[in-house]
Amino acid sequence: MNLKQQQYINGKWVNSISGKTRDIINPFNQEVIATVPEGDESDAKAAIAAAREAFDNGGWASTPATERGTIVRKIAELIERDKEELARLETLDTAKTIEESRGDMDDIAGVFRYYAELADKNGGELIDSPVPNSISKVVREPVGVCGQITPWNYPLLQASWKLAPALATGNTLIMKPSEITPLTTIKVFELIEEAGVPAGVANLVLGTGNRVGSELASNMDVDLISFTGGIVTGKKIMQAASVNVKNLALELGGKNPNIIFADADFETAVDQALNGVFFHAGQICSAGTRLIIEESIHDEFVNALVERVKKIKLGSGFEEDTQMGPLISAEHLAKVESYVETGINEGAVLAAGGSRPNDPELKNGFFYLPTIFTDCTTDMSIVQEEAFGPVITVEKFSVEEEAVELANDSIYGLAGGVWTNDITKAERCVAKMRMGTVWINEFNLYFPHAPWGGFKQSGIGRELGRPGIEEYTETKHIFQNLKPEPINWF
Repeated sequence: MNLKQQQYINGKWVNSISGKTRDIINPFNQEVIATVPEGDESDAKAAIAAAREAFDNGGWASTPATERGTIVRKIAELIERDKEELARLETLDTAKTIEESRGDMDDIAGVFRYYAELADKNGGELIDSPVPNSISKVVREPVGVCGQITPWNYPLLQASWKLAPALATGNTLIMKPSEITPLTTIKVFELIEEAGVPAGVANLVLGTGNRVGSELASNMDVDLISFTGGIVTGKKIMQAASVNVKNLALELGGKNPNIIFADADFETAVDQALNGVFFHAGQICSAGTRLIIEESIHDEFVNALVERVKKIKLGSGFEEDTQMGPLISAEHLAKVESYVETGINEGAVLAAGGSRPNDPELKNGFFYLPTIFTDCTTDMSIVQEEAFGPVITVEKFSVEEEAVELANDSIYGLAGGVWTNDITKAERCVAKMRMGTVWINEFNLYFPHAPWGGFKQSGIGRELGRPGIEEYTETKHIFQNLKPEPINWF
């Protein structure tokens, strides 16, 4: 593997200050695929100091926006050049299928390209001033030093949502990827260096959230913290960030409802319900894990799901016929198993799956069978809590209002879907659904132009779209008196 496997601080590739390392494991067979530095607070402080110096005394923030955009566009081009290597690293790291990883790389290049185009289109505006002989304008300036913490499920995709707008707007940054899936992030920092981003502007620190992430969240020299991950950690970051009232951008997951009306196209809805959950073994924050099905088609729909689920091919992400890979780790596999056991104890009916596969070829991987629970109600923890695995819970409803009420009965509000051929009915539902993204006759589609984020405890702020670039800027009002005169008040 031609990868530096080091941290990147102040323009240099370095080992951890402590000398500690971590083995990176392939979830498919538990083989060690890389050994990387294990940073801690000392490494984080060094990276923060570099980013602070680069922002306060370097020239990145004052670099013309068109030039920054050119560099961000160059990163996109390099990602496209190295697409196959990046996809292979992503599949080794996460065990998702190589087809999914290739699709991710296309999306990632698209994110960098999108923000490259916006870099010089994020300027100020003149506003009407009520004062004679004056000019009043509003400008956007970079926030400053940004701490960025990304999850293990879509390591480089989530990183791109943070890196591209931060760089385009003139910020400096410290990124901490998940300690178990850092490889593609390391590779993209090689490309950031190759593209010509100045030393100290973009820094990479490897290590755990407890050590590196906590330092980023609490350090007084960090101006913004952007975090994608679990709600428990997100709340801790909010508390830590209060020391200097950092800007916050938090995406904290979801428990996403997918409403199926009887008048929906049946075959398409079944297919999309499966796609909405079982890509990447359900390890997707927007997965449609709560199916809410109209009573008149409930039994037929569940039977169709069960038949299709039995045919899902598990295996290595590098095999062309593999449809679903393993979970990310032994710890996460145990979490999903505990979640399923809880569902059974709560009285939900196990219609499919509910165990590890018995295929001897999969015994070394963290595999779990696609699982369906029926007879679920909103008072069950399996309906309310995020399993982050290949598990669907099924609820039923009889009238439209009940469907919406069930969909909103959650602490989360990230995403949801409505399937019906009655567009007026769909619009009525969407208007009442408290979620950041709602799809009509679609599920789990996203693109860089549209904002992404959640209501309620799914998070604060938005990534992607114009709001995604605005997260990395501060708004400043500048007033200029063109004809100053004494007031003669005193």
